[in-house]
Amino acid sequence: MSQAWAWPSVPFSAESREERRPKLRSAEVHLRVPESAGLQQGRRLVEICNACRYCEGYCAVFPAIELRRQFTSGDLSYLANLCHDCRACYYSCQYAPPHEFALNLPKAFSDLRLETYERYAWPRPLAALFRRNGIAASVLALLCTVLFAWMAKTPSRSAAGSENAGAFYAVVSEGVMIAISGAAFLFALLALAMGLRNFWRDTNSPSALDAPSLLAAFKDVFTLRNLGGGGDGCNNHDESFSQTRRYFHHSLFYGFLLCFASTYTAAVYEHIFGWISPYPFLSLPVLLGTVGGAAMLVGIAGLLQIKVTADPGPASKLLLDIDYSFLVLLFVAAATGLLLLAMRSTAAMGGLLAVHLGVIVSLFLIFTSPAPSSRRATISPR
Repeated sequence: MSQAWAWPSVPFSAESREERRPKLRSAEVHLRVPESAGLQQGRRLVEICNACRYCEGYCAVFPAIELRRQFTSGDLSYLANLCHDCRACYYSCQYAPPHEFALNLPKAFSDLRLETYERYAWPRPLAALFRRNGIAASVLALLCTVLFAWMAKTPSRSAAGSENAGAFYAVVSEGVMIAISGAAFLFALLALAMGLRNFWRDTNSPSALDAPSLLAAFKDVFTLRNLGGGGDGCNNHDESFSQTRRYFHHSLFYGFLLCFASTYTAAVYEHIFGWISPYPFLSLPVLLGTVGGAAMLVGIAGLLQIKVTADPGPASKLLLDIDYSFLVLLFVAAATGLLLLAMRSTAAMGGLLAVHLGVIVSLFLIFTSPAPSSRRATISPR
């Protein structure tokens, strides 16, 4: 049995309660929301966990639980979003099914996270997308692709295929490309900001943030500390620990950042230096996009493989459907980008460009509603 199973050997339990309290002060949240079945189930389970405390070294959730004797709906929403579904607690729990207590904390927290995603969605009608996210993602991608295909130039020009400067604008004009993509991007930013505001108000968070808390939060995000499972990693399939899920998340996350950097490097090239795309393969935008796209494909493929082969016991089917739809959309975005690079001098360039732009725009729009965006809205208190 791994040393991480022993309480004193894990970093989270090595700190005294007084040392942990300042770090978890933002956990003192009180959401004024009606009691749902998910909240009632979550409260029942964490009260059992608080009495047992066997799992206190696995992650940041259990030290946060120990700071409380009673759990408000806000506490439970915070704890659910602090959980990163590492599942060590499920496999080590003596009260897990088929015990009569049926303690399945990862699944209960996953269901509760979905409730918080719906509650913080903006505009409010987007909340309905959480229950049929896969359909929403597919329809958005199809509509956006059709839109770009309809706005593309005549087949004779778009089918020509060329690496000359301005070749992409011969398919979709620069004005149309910037207007649609820019509007979708700005809407996504606004929706994320409003979701964060909703979370901030509901949790009675302080009006000002201190620098140490922000730095600690961003450090956790960029290192994926909470996917470390207390040091030994997550339990993807059984009782054995692994860092694989963390590594694949890193590949996806940093690959996405490289693609983002590629897009804005290209914007600087064009609007400041006057260098019009498409660019040579050894140019900075193309290299960033190629490495980033490949890293995204590796990360997404690995995460999908883990999800497909994982134990379904501690999983939430509704949240799993959202994860699948979002990962597939990201995969298509990265794959069509790399295909467009490889085939930009062929007759397929026009069609690939329309598909790629359509998927990218739908990705921006779906960022305003699915689980990943709401996860990002909870960075600050985590």
